[in-house]
Amino acid sequence: MKEYAFGIDLGGTTAKVGLFTTSGALLEKWEVPTDTSNAGEHILENLANAIRGKMAEKEIPAEQVEGVGIGVPGPVLNSSVVPIVCANLGGWGERNVSAQLSGLLDGLRVLVGNDANVAALGEIWMGAAKGCRSAVMVTLGTGVGGGLIVNGQLVRGRDFTAGEYSFMNTNADEWNNGRKTMACQCSTTALLDAYRERKGLPADAPMNGRIFFDAANAGEPEALEVLEKFCFAVDVQIYNLSVLLNLEKVAIGGGISSQPLLIETLDRVYEEQILKGHPFSEEQARSLAHPEIVACAFHNKSNQIGALVSYQNAFYPQK
Repeated sequence: MKEYAFGIDLGGTTAKVGLFTTSGALLEKWEVPTDTSNAGEHILENLANAIRGKMAEKEIPAEQVEGVGIGVPGPVLNSSVVPIVCANLGGWGERNVSAQLSGLLDGLRVLVGNDANVAALGEIWMGAAKGCRSAVMVTLGTGVGGGLIVNGQLVRGRDFTAGEYSFMNTNADEWNNGRKTMACQCSTTALLDAYRERKGLPADAPMNGRIFFDAANAGEPEALEVLEKFCFAVDVQIYNLSVLLNLEKVAIGGGISSQPLLIETLDRVYEEQILKGHPFSEEQARSLAHPEIVACAFHNKSNQIGALVSYQNAFYPQK
């Protein structure tokens, strides 16, 4: 195996790029703006330029670069093809990303994976889920995504869409209500929308995770009330996943996962409301394993690291 590799997390605003050793050490990270104009026609070209520029800056010859792993926000076929249009990338998609990016990089090998799935791989390789046989990663962001680890292996599903939690319905009595989905109840977007509403702010009032958690960490009652309800909604789904998969750990990802208050509240609410308030009985609820709820070790870098792991697993599978 050669000395260097690149891992990329392609997002709707920026692509996070990492230069790694092939053993997984992160040497440098930076961001490349995601140009979604003209259906994202320049996205891969800009990524290729960023990689070539870094190789020139660090005087890294192509012969020492193992390849590129990239996580994208959509399903991926055969570790190469994005078969659909990705809405948050300006209509970009429906292309063989592996072949196109490789062509722009003079033949460097490129492997593509779903962003949430590769993030889960990163966490199980050397992160929060290391050594787990049964775990899930739940990424809280614009929507809710993640990965499922069963018997130590990533579950991809028939069409490579396993872990698209955003589409999970949270109330069978209101199937047609789009707000009764994980996307609209358990995402960072939902958290911030709820806080605006609770504070009586306009729907377009400036808001982000830092503003919200500054208020919550300062003990603001409205922020803590919103956080409590949000964590209950997330915990209900953690409970459901745990019933299905008998989980050891649930790793929470996304930018807000770096907030200790979030993890502390999730853990407390799971104990006080999910277990003690179970509709059957607390005793029956406790007869099922209580998964450990933790923050992802790499937070919003999981996708970059996981893209590298996915690449290594494809071309250098462990025996």
